[in-house]
Amino acid sequence: MFLRSGAAPRRRPLLPARAAFWVQASVLLVIMAASSAPSPLYPLYQDQWGFPPVVLTVIFAAYVVALLAALLTVGALSDHLGRRPVLLAALVLEIAAMAVFVAADSAGTLIAARLVQGLATGTATGALGAYVIELEPRERRGLGTVLTGAGPVLGLAAGAVVSSLIVAAAPAMIDLVFLVLLGLLVLQAVGTALGPETVARAPGALASLVPRVSFPPQVRPSALWVLPAATACWALGGLIISLGPNLVRTLTGTESVVLTGVVVAALTGTGGTAILFLGATAPRRVLALGMSLLAAGMAATIGALAAGSVALYLAATVVAGVGFGAGFLGVLRTLLPQAAPHERAGLLSAIYVVSYLSHSIPAVAAGAVAGPAGLVPTAIGYAVAVLLLAVLVLVGLRRNRPVPGRDRAA
Repeated sequence: MFLRSGAAPRRRPLLPARAAFWVQASVLLVIMAASSAPSPLYPLYQDQWGFPPVVLTVIFAAYVVALLAALLTVGALSDHLGRRPVLLAALVLEIAAMAVFVAADSAGTLIAARLVQGLATGTATGALGAYVIELEPRERRGLGTVLTGAGPVLGLAAGAVVSSLIVAAAPAMIDLVFLVLLGLLVLQAVGTALGPETVARAPGALASLVPRVSFPPQVRPSALWVLPAATACWALGGLIISLGPNLVRTLTGTESVVLTGVVVAALTGTGGTAILFLGATAPRRVLALGMSLLAAGMAATIGALAAGSVALYLAATVVAGVGFGAGFLGVLRTLLPQAAPHERAGLLSAIYVVSYLSHSIPAVAAGAVAGPAGLVPTAIGYAVAVLLLAVLVLVGLRRNRPVPGRDRAA
C-alpha cells in the first residue's frame, strides 16, 4: 500500500508499518545524538593526546565536509533504490564510526571517525526523513513531518547532554557513550531490515549521484523567502556549538563540561520540544512565531553578552531555542507538502544542505575572527546577523500572502 504506482510486488514485511514508523523515528534521534556526542569529549582527547586547538577545527570540518558530500551525491538515491537499502547502508557506516571512536588512539582516528560519521549522517538524512513521513499512521497525518523536524534537534540535545554527564561522572569511561550508541544502532539496523519498503525502484539512480542541490520547480517560489529561516536557525546552532563553550567560560570563569552541555540543550532541547508542541500549528503561523522568538532571543543575547550576564545568556538561549524549533518546523511544513512523494528525499537533502552550510561556514568564520577581534564582539556580530535574517523572513511572510486554502491544505 506504500509503493508508487507501477511498483512490483514485494515481500510481506516482518515488521508492521506502525512499528516501523517508531523504529525510524528512533533512528532519527539516535543518529543525531551520535553526531553531537563527541563534542563534550574533545577537551579530554586533547588532554590525553596533546594535539593543538587547530585540530579541533579540522575534526569539525571533516564531519561537515563528509556530510555535505553525501547529501549532494546520495541525498536523493533512496527515491530510486528505495528507502530501506539506503538506510541500511547509512546505519552500517554509523556503526563503523562508533567502532572507530571506541578504538581511537590519536587525533587522526578521531578525524577518520568523524569522516565516516559525516558520510553516514548525510546518507541517512533525506531517506530517513522521507521514510518517517511515508510510514506515519493514517490517523496521525502530519506527525511524520513533526518528528522529522524534532528528531534531529532533540537528538543533538540528548547526545551532548548525556555525553557531558558521563564525562563529568566518570571521565575514565569515555568510550561508554559510543558503546551504548553502537548497540542501539545494531538493533535499529535489524528493525530497518525487517520493515516495509515505501517506494518502488525507479530509473535514474546513477544520474542522481551527480552533485547538485535540487528544489522541485513548484517549491522554488516559496523556497526563496522561506530558506533564510533555515539559515538563521542553523547558523544560531553553529554559534552555540562553536563559540558557546568559550562564551560560557568567559561569562562564568569556569570550564564545566556539564554547563556546556546545558547551553547546547537550552537551544536544541527547547527547539525540539517546541516542534512537538507546535506540530499542528499552521505553517505560516509557526514560521512567524519562530522568527519572532528567534529575533527576540538574539536581541536578548546581545544584551546578555554586552552586560556579561550568564543568567540572561541562558534565558536568551532558551527563547531563541523555541524560535529555532518553531522556525525550522515552519520551513518543513511550508516546503515538504509541495513536493511529490518521489521528490521528498531530494528536497529534504537540499534543505539540509542549506542548513548545514549555514551551521558550519559562519561558525568556522567566527572562530577565525574571534582571535583578532575578540570572542564577545564576534559573538555579538554573529547574533546581529541571525537577528537580521529572522527579520528578513518576517518581511517575506508579509509580502508573500498565501493563496486562499493553500495554508490549510499544507
